Amino acid sequence: MVDFGRVIMVLFTSTYFILLVWISSTAATTDPTHVAALKAMFQSMNSPSQLGWPTNADDPCGQSWKGITCSANSVTQIVLSNLALTGTLLPYGFQDLTSLTNLDISNNNLFGPIPYQLPPNVQRLNFAHNNLTGAVPYSISNLTSLTDLNLSHNQLQQALNVNFQYLSTLSKLDLSFNSLAGDLPQTMSSLSGITTMYLQNNQFTGTIDILANLPLHSLNVENNNFTGWIPERLKNIDIQSGGNAWSSVPAPPPPPGTPPVPKSNQHHKSGGVSTTGQDASSGTIDEGKKSGIGGGGIAGIVISIIVVGAVVAFFLMKRKSKKSSSDVEKLGSQSTAPLPSNEVHEVTSVQTSSVFDLKRFDTSASINLKPPPIDRHKSFDDNEHSKKSTIVKKTVTAPADVQSYSIADLQITTGSFSVDHLVSEGSFGRVYRAQFDDGKVLAVKKIDSSVLPNDFSEDFIEIVANISHLHHPNVTELVGYCSEHGQHLLVYEFHKNGSLHDFLHVSDEYSKPLIWNSRVKIALGTARALEYLHEVCSPSIVHKNIKSGNILLDAELNPHLSDCGLASYVPNAEQILNHNVGSGYDAPEVALSGQYTFKSDVYSFGVVMLELLSGRKPFDSSRLRAEQSLVRWATPQLHDIDALAKMVDPALKGLYPVKSLSRFADVIALCVQSEPEFRPPMSEVVQAMVRLVQRANMSRRTFGSDHGGSLRGSDEPAIQDI
Repeated sequence: MVDFGRVIMVLFTSTYFILLVWISSTAATTDPTHVAALKAMFQSMNSPSQLGWPTNADDPCGQSWKGITCSANSVTQIVLSNLALTGTLLPYGFQDLTSLTNLDISNNNLFGPIPYQLPPNVQRLNFAHNNLTGAVPYSISNLTSLTDLNLSHNQLQQALNVNFQYLSTLSKLDLSFNSLAGDLPQTMSSLSGITTMYLQNNQFTGTIDILANLPLHSLNVENNNFTGWIPERLKNIDIQSGGNAWSSVPAPPPPPGTPPVPKSNQHHKSGGVSTTGQDASSGTIDEGKKSGIGGGGIAGIVISIIVVGAVVAFFLMKRKSKKSSSDVEKLGSQSTAPLPSNEVHEVTSVQTSSVFDLKRFDTSASINLKPPPIDRHKSFDDNEHSKKSTIVKKTVTAPADVQSYSIADLQITTGSFSVDHLVSEGSFGRVYRAQFDDGKVLAVKKIDSSVLPNDFSEDFIEIVANISHLHHPNVTELVGYCSEHGQHLLVYEFHKNGSLHDFLHVSDEYSKPLIWNSRVKIALGTARALEYLHEVCSPSIVHKNIKSGNILLDAELNPHLSDCGLASYVPNAEQILNHNVGSGYDAPEVALSGQYTFKSDVYSFGVVMLELLSGRKPFDSSRLRAEQSLVRWATPQLHDIDALAKMVDPALKGLYPVKSLSRFADVIALCVQSEPEFRPPMSEVVQAMVRLVQRANMSRRTFGSDHGGSLRGSDEPAIQDI
């Protein structure tokens, strides 16, 4: 007899088990965007068999792929270290892994650049011990959840163009064993959570003063080109500093009001600065430490002795000057003799620091061993006040990383600066196309003599040295210079697609209108260049001449901002630029005061964005009076979606996402506000533009074929490749 109760129980149990399996398998289905990103990465790394990922599978979370950790249906960790992986990292895909917190691809054989688009919420990023090249991507500035960044033991180059202002959670930074150059960015001082920093074996220059107040426990800056002094505060942590060009003279005293250096933390290694790369705990103890007086204390005593000596010498000479007129007459008939040796203290250098101001004693900042000849018709006081301070001008040498060209070389390559080679003409001079015998093409800017007179050669070399320090993917690179026979020329990299102005306003049979993706990419790249000048460079740079004619486009329509630093270092540059007032780019306050600021740069950038949106010139006298000024005409319409659609460049033929257009207009409205204090800093503009790109999802799939833009260059990448 059939036991129906048992049959029903078996059927129920089987059904329940099948249901559980179905539910679990359904829950484990991985987010398709995460699957696509992993597959793209797999292919770019030459489909490594050692990973054992299923060829036709699409569920890494449900199938437990090697190195992949998930939470629900989202990939949260990718750990693929020490697997002998080869190939490259694709420039796109990582930005879709929004749940990823740990990305570790260290100790492999990967090469090529670090992707610009990185997981937006990543906390631990480890690309160490590979063969990665290029620059550290600026997009790291946007990884606000980052706690641990390790890019060590690669072949990274160029300056460290990262804005650390928003990386307050970063606790460990390792950039060691690369070829990074330039000064440390000023924004490093914002790393309020940093405890460990490894910068050794690079080519960094400048000082490490910006690290002085960071909560560091361990710092390694060995084998760089740092100069200056090691800040006193850093001598109380575990620091390794050998292999640099530190100053051998005592450090200047701190400014008044500086808090005393805290005592060393007993939980950390102490014993001063290691100059050989070894820990200070190796047994070597500084003699100054033995006596209880640190190097700073000794320097203070030395400076105090010098200052007291200067005061004593001054009053001795003061008393000597008060002799009677008969004594002066007697001196007049004798040859001038030096003061007795016991009354003169030789002072080689008294720095006019905040510790002691010699001006309060009506004397100069240094006292010579021999006094000047005495004029019988003047008192000693008159003689002292009649002296003119001697200013010793620092000799500036040309940087080694830019080439020096002769006038003859540049004349040959530019056809003696013929009109046929003329590319453009700007505020500071004309630009010529230079064709060299080896096929290389460069751009030569010939500075007008009215900008830099013939006798300004030393100033010009200093300008070259300053500009040569600017390195950013969206800044036109200085290649060389020429300073001969009173001529001053700058040699830059050449960009085959010319200027943005030409693309927008000068039509020819070789070009097509810029598509919307290209316009957004150009705006974002230019914003990044300005952010670099304003907030990363040290010292910061106001460009002063932002316009579409100074935005050059390469073969892939990537923007490169030209004339960077020129207006900041050329004497009387503002007077020269003020002749251009009325062009439509200058902020209202510039027209009133003639002064340029970071905020006036932001305004000019907003005008360029308006050009990109409307296809119109900033000022066009051929239009109706109410439409001649682009800003005045466009501003009231920026928040009206219907009016906005009518003012879009007709060349776009309606091919743009409406939401993207609206957000683009919102950024413009912020930048071109009449009151400078209401305009955002460029870092906020960059963030707004990045969000615009991320939300728009403007890929080739959006519009189908996306080949508009230029026949002069190759097909441009989609906006998601920026």
